[in-house]
Amino acid sequence: MGAARVRRATRDGTRRRPEPASKRAALLMQELQRHQGSAGDIERMARFGIRSSGVLGVHVPTIRRIARQFGHNHGVAARLWASGVFEGRMLAAMVDEPLRVTERQMDDWAGRFDNWAICDGVCQDLFCHTPFAMAKARQWSRSPSEYVKRAGFSMVAGLALSSRGHSDRTMRSTFGILQRGADDDRPSVRKGVSWALRQIGKRSPPMRLEAVEVARQIARRGTRGARWVASDVLRELENPKIRRMVRLRASRQPRAIGSRARRAVRGVARPI
Repeated sequence: MGAARVRRATRDGTRRRPEPASKRAALLMQELQRHQGSAGDIERMARFGIRSSGVLGVHVPTIRRIARQFGHNHGVAARLWASGVFEGRMLAAMVDEPLRVTERQMDDWAGRFDNWAICDGVCQDLFCHTPFAMAKARQWSRSPSEYVKRAGFSMVAGLALSSRGHSDRTMRSTFGILQRGADDDRPSVRKGVSWALRQIGKRSPPMRLEAVEVARQIARRGTRGARWVASDVLRELENPKIRRMVRLRASRQPRAIGSRARRAVRGVARPI
């Protein structure tokens, strides 16, 4: 792993030119390959809907460790994404620089999502931290593409408990796209809608009540997808344990939702 990191000076004190992004990306791909999983690991991923043209079976905690050791580099991220390998693309989202990401890049990457895991991983690790996050969430929620559409709702879920400070009013403005999205009965889409509405409901006790009411409105839409979303949301947000958790969070963080709650978002998406 150390070979992928740039030494800024030689032993005699002279500065060394940084290695090109292509070489650094290649070293990172070698590191991923070194941790390649077994055929059983890859089969288990496929059973959870993680199917892609290139899957190495590397565990996500290992990918995160590699990303932490490397740092951030926009050029390297672009080359990792170009590899087409599932783990390489997950790593690309972790090492990219959000403020250098463009709307064009977001649209390009989203258009290449081919499973729920790469969709949610890129949205949570990268896209939610860009200045275009909410605008893209609204735009993608209208897409006919299954995983682009899910990406829109994944973004809403991530922003709901983000420490970036989106107001209740901003999150409330997404209720319309969630209601419309609930009619889409494709599993990855309806689960994205449910995830987003559940996360909004966990912001505070008042927002929980509003999310519950939206879920009841969704149920009245009568479609198969809407009935599933409403049932899933109400099951969680009306659970006494969740209600206590929301009250406790509000008492501890009355003005903002902190980084611990933000990190909790990453593990809530349900595999399809």
